[in-house]
Amino acid sequence: MRLWSIHPKHLDVKGLVALWREALLAKKVLEGKTKSYLHHPQLNRFKKHKKPVHAINSYLICIYDEAKRRGYCFDESRIGKNFSKEKIRISSGQLAYELKHIRNKTKIRDLKKFKELSKIKSPDIHPFFLKVPGKVEDWEKVKR
Repeated sequence: MRLWSIHPKHLDVKGLVALWREALLAKKVLEGKTKSYLHHPQLNRFKKHKKPVHAINSYLICIYDEAKRRGYCFDESRIGKNFSKEKIRISSGQLAYELKHIRNKTKIRDLKKFKELSKIKSPDIHPFFLKVPGKVEDWEKVKR
Protein backbone atom coordinates (compact mmCIF):
# COMPACT_ATOMS: atom_id res chain seq x y z
CA MET A 1 0.00 0.00 0.00
CA ARG A 2 1.33 3.43 -0.96
CA LEU A 3 -0.59 6.57 0.02
CA TRP A 4 1.42 9.32 -1.65
CA SER A 5 1.93 12.67 0.05
CA ILE A 6 2.86 14.31 -3.23
CA HIS A 7 0.08 15.69 -5.40
CA PRO A 8 -1.60 13.02 -7.59
CA LYS A 9 -0.83 15.12 -10.69
CA HIS A 10 2.75 13.86 -10.37
CA LEU A 11 1.68 10.23 -10.83
CA ASP A 12 1.59 8.34 -14.10
CA VAL A 13 -1.64 6.59 -15.05
CA LYS A 14 -0.69 3.31 -13.33
CA GLY A 15 0.32 5.18 -10.21
CA LEU A 16 -2.92 7.17 -10.11
CA VAL A 17 -5.11 4.09 -10.56
CA ALA A 18 -3.11 2.19 -7.92
CA LEU A 19 -3.40 5.13 -5.53
CA TRP A 20 -7.19 5.19 -5.97
CA ARG A 21 -7.49 1.47 -5.24
CA GLU A 22 -5.13 1.59 -2.28
CA ALA A 23 -6.78 4.66 -0.76
CA LEU A 24 -10.17 2.91 -1.04
CA LEU A 25 -8.65 -0.08 0.74
CA ALA A 26 -7.29 2.28 3.41
CA LYS A 27 -10.81 3.69 3.82
CA LYS A 28 -12.17 0.17 4.44
CA VAL A 29 -9.45 -0.45 7.02
CA LEU A 30 -10.20 2.83 8.81
CA GLU A 31 -13.94 2.04 8.74
CA GLY A 32 -13.26 -1.35 10.32
CA LYS A 33 -14.62 -3.21 7.28
CA THR A 34 -11.56 -5.39 6.69
CA LYS A 35 -8.91 -7.03 8.82
CA SER A 36 -6.29 -6.81 6.07
CA TYR A 37 -3.60 -4.13 6.34
CA LEU A 38 -4.67 -3.12 9.87
CA HIS A 39 -1.11 -2.35 10.88
CA HIS A 40 0.24 -1.00 7.61
CA PRO A 41 2.57 1.94 8.35
CA GLN A 42 1.08 4.09 5.57
CA LEU A 43 -2.13 4.26 7.63
CA ASN A 44 -0.52 5.65 10.79
CA ARG A 45 -0.92 9.30 9.85
CA PHE A 46 -4.62 8.79 9.15
CA LYS A 47 -5.17 6.78 12.34
CA LYS A 48 -3.68 9.66 14.37
CA HIS A 49 -6.16 12.13 12.87
CA LYS A 50 -9.14 13.11 15.08
CA LYS A 51 -11.51 11.74 12.44
CA PRO A 52 -9.63 9.14 10.36
CA VAL A 53 -12.50 8.31 7.98
CA HIS A 54 -13.16 11.99 7.28
CA ALA A 55 -9.43 12.40 6.69
CA ILE A 56 -9.25 9.58 4.13
CA ASN A 57 -12.35 10.98 2.39
CA SER A 58 -10.56 14.32 2.10
CA TYR A 59 -7.52 12.50 0.75
CA LEU A 60 -9.62 10.56 -1.78
CA ILE A 61 -11.44 13.60 -3.20
CA CYS A 62 -8.19 15.05 -4.53
CA ILE A 63 -7.39 11.75 -6.28
CA TYR A 64 -10.88 11.73 -7.76
CA ASP A 65 -10.47 15.34 -8.96
CA GLU A 66 -7.17 14.52 -10.65
CA ALA A 67 -8.68 11.48 -12.35
CA LYS A 68 -11.64 13.56 -13.53
CA ARG A 69 -9.24 16.25 -14.84
CA ARG A 70 -7.54 13.54 -16.93
CA GLY A 71 -10.85 12.22 -18.25
CA TYR A 72 -10.94 9.00 -16.20
CA CYS A 73 -14.15 7.63 -14.68
CA PHE A 74 -13.56 6.96 -10.98
CA ASP A 75 -16.66 6.33 -8.86
CA GLU A 76 -17.12 9.39 -6.64
CA SER A 77 -19.84 7.64 -4.61
CA ARG A 78 -17.15 5.43 -3.02
CA ILE A 79 -15.62 8.41 -1.22
CA GLY A 80 -18.23 9.27 1.38
CA LYS A 81 -19.81 12.56 2.34
CA ASN A 82 -17.89 13.59 5.45
CA PHE A 83 -14.63 15.47 5.09
CA SER A 84 -12.06 17.09 7.33
CA LYS A 85 -10.46 20.51 7.05
CA GLU A 86 -7.78 19.60 9.58
CA LYS A 87 -4.73 18.78 7.49
CA ILE A 88 -2.13 16.15 8.29
CA ARG A 89 1.46 17.34 8.66
CA ILE A 90 4.04 15.82 6.34
CA SER A 91 7.78 16.48 6.39
CA SER A 92 9.80 17.96 3.55
CA GLY A 93 12.09 14.95 3.83
CA GLN A 94 9.16 12.62 3.21
CA LEU A 95 8.15 14.56 0.11
CA ALA A 96 11.71 14.42 -1.23
CA TYR A 97 11.82 10.67 -0.57
CA GLU A 98 8.52 10.13 -2.37
CA LEU A 99 9.64 12.19 -5.37
CA LYS A 100 12.74 10.02 -5.69
CA HIS A 101 10.61 6.88 -5.27
CA ILE A 102 8.09 7.85 -7.96
CA ARG A 103 10.90 8.86 -10.32
CA ASN A 104 12.33 5.35 -10.00
CA LYS A 105 8.93 3.82 -10.76
CA THR A 106 8.22 6.04 -13.78
CA LYS A 107 11.70 5.51 -15.20
CA ILE A 108 10.64 1.91 -15.80
CA ARG A 109 7.03 2.34 -16.91
CA ASP A 110 6.50 5.90 -18.25
CA LEU A 111 9.53 7.68 -19.69
CA LYS A 112 7.57 10.84 -20.53
CA LYS A 113 6.41 11.20 -16.91
CA PHE A 114 9.92 10.39 -15.69
CA LYS A 115 11.38 13.26 -17.76
CA GLU A 116 8.70 15.58 -16.40
CA LEU A 117 9.48 14.55 -12.81
CA SER A 118 13.22 14.88 -13.39
CA LYS A 119 12.77 18.64 -13.82
CA ILE A 120 11.00 19.03 -10.46
CA LYS A 121 13.08 19.98 -7.41
CA SER A 122 10.22 20.13 -4.94
CA PRO A 123 6.94 18.37 -5.78
CA ASP A 124 3.54 19.88 -5.18
CA ILE A 125 1.99 18.42 -2.08
CA HIS A 126 -1.35 16.63 -1.84
CA PRO A 127 -3.75 19.39 -0.66
CA PHE A 128 -4.79 17.45 2.44
CA PHE A 129 -1.26 17.64 3.82
CA LEU A 130 0.64 20.51 5.40
CA LYS A 131 4.35 20.60 4.62
CA VAL A 132 6.66 21.01 7.62
CA PRO A 133 10.44 20.83 7.85
CA GLY A 134 11.86 17.44 8.73
CA LYS A 135 13.34 14.13 7.68
CA VAL A 136 11.64 11.10 6.18
CA GLU A 137 8.67 10.13 8.37
CA ASP A 138 9.16 7.38 10.97
CA TRP A 139 6.40 5.26 9.45
CA GLU A 140 8.08 5.15 6.03
CA LYS A 141 9.80 1.92 5.10
CA VAL A 142 12.89 3.35 3.45
CA LYS A 143 14.41 1.23 0.70
CA ARG A 144 18.17 1.24 1.01
